[in-house]
Amino acid sequence: MQIDWENAINQIFARRLTCPRCEADVEEIVVGYSRKPALSPYAPRHQNCPRGDACEARKLTTLCADCARTERLRGTLADAGQLLETYMLDCRRDLEDSLDYLAEYWRDEYDLTEDQYELPFEEVAPDAAREEAEWRRRLEEEYLRYHAEFRSLRRRIPAPGWRAEYVEEIHALGYETTLGD
Repeated sequence: MQIDWENAINQIFARRLTCPRCEADVEEIVVGYSRKPALSPYAPRHQNCPRGDACEARKLTTLCADCARTERLRGTLADAGQLLETYMLDCRRDLEDSLDYLAEYWRDEYDLTEDQYELPFEEVAPDAAREEAEWRRRLEEEYLRYHAEFRSLRRRIPAPGWRAEYVEEIHALGYETTLGD
């Protein structure tokens, strides 16, 4: 089973919650993190993972209380507004991971010579740099959707200063961002 992420997020925006496993409409949904590959289909933000259902990465998973009990997903109950905030914060975490990767961690994946160590990522691994830029662009677009939804609901953005800090850090590394200037 593959979740239609667009449908899932649109349901949240409409303040409707549907369990991705049993398709029951619920007022609250259990939100938790899991590394179990069997729970990958129930992790809406993880839908485009190239490893698919075999992925063992930590992913934000949502299920109704009954399905969470059956699948042994530990988490907390959240209504649509809380779930929207949780998704936004998880998206921020992914953007911060991307920022850390661009700042330092990409060097760990390559056997660099001393001369290459100070080169930009784009010169050392242009294909990987393009993939990372595309991934970051998709995350930024997702973040902007959450941001716009908070505005339309007239709700306060959680930790609003985060965006400005992210923009400054990404620009300091020499990259562009859709989150501002």
